[in-house]
Amino acid sequence: MTTGKPDSLAPLGLDERQVRIYRALHRLGPASIRDVAAEAEVNRGSTYETLKHLVTMGLVSYLPKGRRRVFQAEDPERLLTLGESRQQALAQAMEDLRRDIIPALKQSRTEFSPGNVRFYEGDDGVELVLRDILDSTDRSGHKQYAVISTKTLREHLYRPFPNFTRTRVQRGIHVRVIAVGEGGDDAELAQRKWLPAGEGTDASYIAIYPPKVAMITLANRNYPVVVIIDSAAIASTQQLLFDTLWDLL
Repeated sequence: MTTGKPDSLAPLGLDERQVRIYRALHRLGPASIRDVAAEAEVNRGSTYETLKHLVTMGLVSYLPKGRRRVFQAEDPERLLTLGESRQQALAQAMEDLRRDIIPALKQSRTEFSPGNVRFYEGDDGVELVLRDILDSTDRSGHKQYAVISTKTLREHLYRPFPNFTRTRVQRGIHVRVIAVGEGGDDAELAQRKWLPAGEGTDASYIAIYPPKVAMITLANRNYPVVVIIDSAAIASTQQLLFDTLWDLL
């Protein structure tokens, strides 16, 4: 059996210790707990508990030899069976989430709570918002969102997600942009209008994608700070203001 990375079997539900012991058994053939522990460099107590778990997973079996047990690894093809079982379980879990769990959780949520406002920081926060815009807009069926963006923020916006525009276009999502200050590249499935920027206009990005509104600004040293508000009432009000301004430009 090839060595591979220690975590290469992690998607099958095996942790690092289980992988080490499982691989050690393949190298050794039928072996005692002591020999397996020495080969895997794991203490005997942990080795025994791990072997018991691998037996329940169907990856290891044992046979008595006097008063001791000798363990052996099952055919590696068992890994495919294990993977298929986990895949089926995951598919069923996803179906349960879509059909029952998520609708029930949404129905039980209060209209508005502090949990409807989320704060993030840094490039990771910006990337999270950009991906949320695409995912939420895609799921909505409307396939369109609106943005107000200042020139001072644009150069920092797509740094953590450089292929954002290409991904948006591939997913067929339209955007209307009110750009504050000159600049801004033309792109497919995008409409753009401009507002003049006054001196010292602060960095700001507002995305309206009902039922959410996301806002990004820059703190000291151009460090991004992000807020997402999940509120249909606030999003619809922001959308009304955006549409009114859009029609006037």
